[in-house]
Amino acid sequence: MFTCIGLIGFFDVSYAQKAKNPIIFADVPDMSMIRVRDTYYMSSTTMHMNPGLPLMKSKDLVNWELIGYGHTSLQDKDELNLNNGKSTYGRGTWASSIRYHNGMYYVSTFAQTTGKTYVYITKDIENGPWEIKEFEPLMHDHTLFFEDDKIYMIWGGGKLNMVELKSDFSGIKPETQRVLIENATLPGTPAGTKGGLPAEGSQLFKVNGKYYLFNISWPPGGMRTVIVHRADQLEGPYEGRVVLQDKGVAQGGLIDMPNGEWYAYLFQDYGAVGRIPFMVPVKWEDGWPVLGIDGKVPMELDLPASKGLIPGIVHSDDFSRKNGEPGLPLVWQWNHNPADHLWSVSERKGYLRLKTDRIDEGFLQARNTLTQRTIGPTCVGSTAIDVSKMKDGDFAGLSLLQKNYGLVGVRMEGDKKSLVMVNATTGTPEEVADISVTQQTLYLKAECDFTNKKDVANFFYSLDGKKWNPIGTELKMAYTIPHFMGYRFGLFNYATKTPGGYVDFDYFEIGQ
Repeated sequence: MFTCIGLIGFFDVSYAQKAKNPIIFADVPDMSMIRVRDTYYMSSTTMHMNPGLPLMKSKDLVNWELIGYGHTSLQDKDELNLNNGKSTYGRGTWASSIRYHNGMYYVSTFAQTTGKTYVYITKDIENGPWEIKEFEPLMHDHTLFFEDDKIYMIWGGGKLNMVELKSDFSGIKPETQRVLIENATLPGTPAGTKGGLPAEGSQLFKVNGKYYLFNISWPPGGMRTVIVHRADQLEGPYEGRVVLQDKGVAQGGLIDMPNGEWYAYLFQDYGAVGRIPFMVPVKWEDGWPVLGIDGKVPMELDLPASKGLIPGIVHSDDFSRKNGEPGLPLVWQWNHNPADHLWSVSERKGYLRLKTDRIDEGFLQARNTLTQRTIGPTCVGSTAIDVSKMKDGDFAGLSLLQKNYGLVGVRMEGDKKSLVMVNATTGTPEEVADISVTQQTLYLKAECDFTNKKDVANFFYSLDGKKWNPIGTELKMAYTIPHFMGYRFGLFNYATKTPGGYVDFDYFEIGQ
């Protein structure tokens, strides 16, 4: 199978302004990519966020926009609903595989939370509808692959397995399962070496009759490494080699352009902002892809310059909706499954209303936190909130969501309101500011600095939306594995004593 179709002629890439790496300075990890004629499509990972399995498109490999999601909810399950003290932080759906075959689009993924593998199928990737197939077992970091009339998945870590799927995607054919590569880590890590990350993140491509299997490994004491195995037959035998080891840029695959040029799409761990996409030029030598320039990842590319991540990846929102418009633009995702009866953009026009109907012990268990990505190298998020309908014990405001979160919000105690800043830099939330307020509308802001992995954020408040005052202490942001995601702006409201209150957010503004 070849992941790209059609050649539509050549075009000049002598751009006046060139693209720079990273092409997306935001958390878009585990990318999988295809080209259909002159349009590129990409899927990614958002773990516990909902809707999940984000889908993006581009005409130039640099400027991407969200076009949809694979799923709105995997399952009605306590972990996915943030019920009974459970959560699916760092789990949800992981690395996906996107493919185009015989006029159909396929996006597959897996979820540790449910123990299943999922395949989403449509003729129209931008408008749907989608047919959903799910089956056991889950196949970790798999690649979907079509060969004539057969469908395969390759998955695993270190030892890579291959199995044929049933033609209707209802499950696997167990009798076809076999070990494809016994130890795919060997090209980057000698046998017997302890530690490190075994080869995973499989993505398989067929180019000029040969099969190329991309994986990532992480040798102990080294850096993230791209390994490619090549074979003349799908079943092997496979010969492997290290094809890139620079700047920790790794995990992804191949994409070709209509003019015949090739790139590898990969990502880099970049601290608190998350895992950020890079494009790396590819040349072919002796039937092998050669990544980078003299083995290095260039920071400038012969591609069109970025127009910025606003509005394609993140976007401000005044919460005003015209008839027929969706309730929320695609840039928004809920932290876990939302409780849809507890939010609205129509009950008060031009506002997002977040209501409560239960008691929560803390911010990370609160339902209906509405999130957007943070972006680098710096970004600012701000909002205005009407707190006139809060009840005793309610807490609402603006957050930066990760395990070590930070937030500024309004807390109601009896009939008294106060502005509170909570800082969880240490992993344990600490209330570091408490300022009494009497007015019904407050303005809140968070500023993030990811420059050179500085990874700090500061919070502010205003009584009039013009004069801003710092509040609390600096948040030292950290990318933690329990959440496995870059920091996100979040609008939140939860009750600690008396359910039934609500707040209205007037807008969310994001900028750099």
